[in-house]
Amino acid sequence: MEERKSAEHFMKLVTRSRRGKFKLYIGMSAGVGKTYRMLQEAHLLLKNGIDVKIGYIETHGRPETYALLHGLPEIARRKLFYKGKELEELDVDAVLQIRPEVVLVDELAHSNIYGSKNEKRWQDVRELLDAGINVISAVNIQHLESLHDEIQQITGVDVSERVPDSVVDQADDVVHIDLTAEELIGRLMEGKIYDEAKIPAALANFFKNDHILQLRELALKEVASQVQRKVETEIAQQRGVKRERFMACISANPKTAKTVIRKTARLAGYYNSHWFVLYVQLPNERINRIALDKQRHLINNFKLATELGAEIIKIEGKNVTREIIAQCELRKISTVCIGKPRISIVKIMLAGDTFKVLLHKLAQENIDLVILS
Repeated sequence: MEERKSAEHFMKLVTRSRRGKFKLYIGMSAGVGKTYRMLQEAHLLLKNGIDVKIGYIETHGRPETYALLHGLPEIARRKLFYKGKELEELDVDAVLQIRPEVVLVDELAHSNIYGSKNEKRWQDVRELLDAGINVISAVNIQHLESLHDEIQQITGVDVSERVPDSVVDQADDVVHIDLTAEELIGRLMEGKIYDEAKIPAALANFFKNDHILQLRELALKEVASQVQRKVETEIAQQRGVKRERFMACISANPKTAKTVIRKTARLAGYYNSHWFVLYVQLPNERINRIALDKQRHLINNFKLATELGAEIIKIEGKNVTREIIAQCELRKISTVCIGKPRISIVKIMLAGDTFKVLLHKLAQENIDLVILS
């Protein structure tokens, strides 16, 4: 048993050493200069003898950004026909065949056209990294999966293209591209971000002053957390410090489950911790008894949790509290996360023993309980 574990550990080290390095530029919104900085870096790398190529860059028609394309070798994009139009995507297979030392792949959250090799561009990037190719990419903070609910509250916009936090966590280097709200709105008004026809809509949505300030804060926090996580991980490995382990407990309620999953992902990400999602299937929730829409929501929530880096635990049981406690003991959980109960904690505690038993047992085992709103 020990020999097998040792071999598996060595294989992980070998695989990790073969994996490409990943540099990610993060900004609070479009127009802060992420693509511009990527291209500047590409010129510097090229000047220093590094084999760097453009896989996919989106200039959005910005003259200053477009000018930086000059002199940089580009891998031809893949042409696809969709709804009668010829469109272009990153040609993953061409990049794999040419194998540059570094490839630039813009718009990490982009959804690929139907017929592409992968559904999402972040999946393209992951494939290139796994093949040992170094990648430089960029993303806006509103596209981070675990921040979806918070972004919607701030801006009122339901961002459909999202990147799992686990992809961002894999970045070896995260760089924050920052502007003040005044500078960003100034660039927008000068036509440096969108063409004139799109400016009024932009000012009414993401480019409101208070929205920009809140998005800027989220971007700053995310990059700071990434740096802190890497430092703490290194220290923990050197000192053999016990790591936190989180477990999100979800039900068949689709909205509550999504919130619990996303917020637990943020917590686990902050501590760079392994985490789980537990679903206890009660007798009245078996496939032949549960409504089809609830089944579909459960499957989508499991998919979301997996993309965010969780390990799924799906078990059948009659007593949810008992199953939570059993899994805590089995998985050595340090923190249990649950959704906000539909009635007050006081009423639950007065109504019966279920919640009191859970609190008592968690307290005995020194396990924290987090109730997520």
